[in-house]
Amino acid sequence: MSTPQIQERLQQLVDRQAASKHIRSVVVGVQSADGRIDAVSAAGDAHANSPDLMTPDTPYFLASITKMYTATVVMKLAGSGEVDLDAPISTYLAADLLSGVHVVEGTDYSDQITVSQLVGQTSGLADYFEGKPDGGASLVDDLKRGRDRSLDIDGVVAIVRRLSPEFAPGAGKKAFYSDTNYALLGAIIETVTHDTVADNFQQMIFAPLGLANTYVFGSASEQPRPAALYFKDRVVDIPLAMSSFAPDGGVVSTVSESLRFLQAFFGGELLTSDQLELMTSRWNRIFFPLRYGYGLMRFQVPRWMSPFQAPPELIGHSGSTGSFAFHNPKRDLYVAGTVNQMDRPNRPFRLMTQVMGLVD
Repeated sequence: MSTPQIQERLQQLVDRQAASKHIRSVVVGVQSADGRIDAVSAAGDAHANSPDLMTPDTPYFLASITKMYTATVVMKLAGSGEVDLDAPISTYLAADLLSGVHVVEGTDYSDQITVSQLVGQTSGLADYFEGKPDGGASLVDDLKRGRDRSLDIDGVVAIVRRLSPEFAPGAGKKAFYSDTNYALLGAIIETVTHDTVADNFQQMIFAPLGLANTYVFGSASEQPRPAALYFKDRVVDIPLAMSSFAPDGGVVSTVSESLRFLQAFFGGELLTSDQLELMTSRWNRIFFPLRYGYGLMRFQVPRWMSPFQAPPELIGHSGSTGSFAFHNPKRDLYVAGTVNQMDRPNRPFRLMTQVMGLVD
């Protein structure tokens, strides 16, 4: 199928998505590594109570796709010898910050967590973002209600100390998806480099790849306005929180620059082949049908759920805001975009599956 045909079908798909319940804006891009496929479509309104339309150039929150950028910086620092992936995080972070952050059955494992366990989500640390303390609401529930607030790493750790860990660090082949892991990786990056996470992203990723419209939200006084986020029909306006999520959810980008990052990441521009092999060599289940590697999700439904066609393998990351950025290794295809909606985490995966079917 030619690119014009794919473009037409993609626009039809995106228009249908934008007409779905609770969806106000959509943007999707799909590219092949050889350039034969290159289509981007957008629909809907970029901002609430505004005439601004969602376009392929509208910046949007990547949310947890940011973890791919953080993992990239950590791997680069490991490659230069500035970070040891097998070292305990207490090598880089102060004892008073870590004390009591990971206590299982009376044993404090806080100083035994390794850097690699943070990257691979195998530390067992509680999730400061979605974890609910006894008798309280989770941070994400508060944010969906518009209760905006900023958090530094001390605030993150304070929340985690009120939560129960999932398991001892590295227990078996378990993984538990926790934003705490990447908040701590951000603290390690800043300790080692004496620069902010935003500066590290700029120096190691944005500038080398020419990503002029990609930035960490709140890191500069003047930045383009990202597309509005929603939880069902309610606008989620949380600038303080989004400014706090630099290492685990704070990057803003456009669909074309998200695709550029994906191609650079999997194409070897950012990391060595050995580093990519390490990041994709071990997958631990987090929740069906997702598995987690090093800063990467692997999405593939079982064959019995797709009896008439082999389900595509997709490797990349999604975000709680309805964002997605994935690579299909078999066909060397890249797909990225967002629906800017926080109501259902499965939305991006359903949409990507439809895009892959459209290309087929």
